[in-house]
Amino acid sequence: MMRMLVSVRDVTEARIAAHGGADFIDLKEPRDGALGGLPIETIAAVVRALREQGSRLPISATIGDLPMHDLPAILARVGAVAACGVDYVKVGIEREPGARAVLDALAGTGHSIVPVFIADRGLDVDQLAHACSLKFPGLMVDTADKLAGSLFDVMSGTELRRFIALVRASGAMVGLAGALRHAQLAALQELAPDFAGFRSAVCAGDRSGALDPARLRGLAAALHAAPVAV
Repeated sequence: MMRMLVSVRDVTEARIAAHGGADFIDLKEPRDGALGGLPIETIAAVVRALREQGSRLPISATIGDLPMHDLPAILARVGAVAACGVDYVKVGIEREPGARAVLDALAGTGHSIVPVFIADRGLDVDQLAHACSLKFPGLMVDTADKLAGSLFDVMSGTELRRFIALVRASGAMVGLAGALRHAQLAALQELAPDFAGFRSAVCAGDRSGALDPARLRGLAAALHAAPVAV
């Protein structure tokens, strides 16, 4: 069954997501870009709060939107985020020449890294195949420009199925994200990734607003129900 990843920015939102049906808690600052990073202190506080209340949900956190050419900064931030006790560290991978070196370095950190391929300018299939060979625990695809539509506006169904097939063949979890909405659940169910990431769909306003508990519970109920007929 496809699981629901919900992006949150603080302890309050994390508790709402955990009680509202999320399967993964993802820590990011949506006001700072697609993979905006939270302060290290906030990440540590969320992890501590969830674990103290007995939640065993997997927790991921982004490192922020760092350029591919600044590998030292990427690795330093990965180490700091991982030290907070998250289960997975998410790192955005842009379609740039330095991406392969970043992937190689991430694979050697000893941390549980989930590379997130940014799809706005298309995916480099060779780059993706290389990432699959490095045996990361999971790989995702996401969009940077949330105002340009959803992931389904950036990638075709054929491209998404190819992405899922390549990642799944490597043995890694596969996730989709990118301004996904409730109306796209049928298409997501058909693609059947291991998890789908949501923020916009569970906020009352845009993704920079606060989580709406009712929207979150409604989406969780629909996603966890029997697969939608298509």
